[in-house]
Amino acid sequence: MSATIRDVARALGLHMSTVSRTFSAPHLVNSDTRRRVLAMAEQLGYRPNRAARALVTGRTHNLGLIVADIANPFFPPLVKAAEQQAMARDHHLFVADTDEDPLIEAELVQALAKQVDGILLCSPRMSNAQIDRLRADVPMVTINRRVPGLRAVVMDEAAGAKAAVEHLVGLGHRRLALLTGPRGSWTSGQIRRAAAATADRNGARLVVFGPNAPIADSGATRARQVCEDGATAVLAYNDVMAIGLIEGLDHLGVRVPADVSVVGFDDIPASRLIRPKLTTVANPTASAGRAAVDLLLQEADGALGAAELMLPTTLMIRDSTGRAAPPRVVRPTRIPRTLTSAEPKE
Repeated sequence: MSATIRDVARALGLHMSTVSRTFSAPHLVNSDTRRRVLAMAEQLGYRPNRAARALVTGRTHNLGLIVADIANPFFPPLVKAAEQQAMARDHHLFVADTDEDPLIEAELVQALAKQVDGILLCSPRMSNAQIDRLRADVPMVTINRRVPGLRAVVMDEAAGAKAAVEHLVGLGHRRLALLTGPRGSWTSGQIRRAAAATADRNGARLVVFGPNAPIADSGATRARQVCEDGATAVLAYNDVMAIGLIEGLDHLGVRVPADVSVVGFDDIPASRLIRPKLTTVANPTASAGRAAVDLLLQEADGALGAAELMLPTTLMIRDSTGRAAPPRVVRPTRIPRTLTSAEPKE
């Protein structure tokens, strides 16, 4: 027969209400008592009934995390870190995938609202107005998106874009291309504005190709335009697009970085496995997942806390960038094949 809350209370000589508060409202129990209760519960094999606790407290101890595409290698480290942080805070995490569709995103928020204590929206594609309407139903925190009135965890993509452009200019590149992300992406807008301003300050020309689906095929299909433009360096919205671009350039007979330098965003594992190894802006995705869970629990509790956490990005210089070749239009020598799609990021 499994242990009960009464067994835990009797073993410690505590009132049952004290043991109950340890699980339903731990912030109301002093740390020494909480430690003793948790240790005895573990020893006796007691597990609180979440459904019963929800009836008493009005809290499910569940959280939702909605991402644009779970197959995108940008998201799994964030999801895993958020899940671990939620478990450490005695919560379960439900994860849902929108396939980059704002209509599905809104439907998922409505479906989860009654089942969770709060929802994390990671790189949401909905409009601010849609998010504002839905937040009346459930506490929310955004990741990599600013929405007035909502707490947010954002990665400093603007600083990353600035560092990337300055790196390319320092290598002598003066004709740069930017492959933007999907229409409506907040991150893409941050990268575009920072890259344009940095290029302008440094006397470089920046041409923008986009919007693009954040997949490898987008990079591959832009390879010919990059060549015809004469750009000697390219900044891509994410690593999978940059990897697709490198393959597309290779099939055109264009060398990276001898003819064209390439920089991505995210620092996914594949960026270190391809050849040449990809120069990229590393995003602190795991840190973002953990921080977002903490912010959401503060929001759900009505507690004071930061309105926004800005996490730094880091430029990782590898083999896909080099000194600019003499100015010329790179003429493709072969016709590119169609690549198998890789998955998006925010």
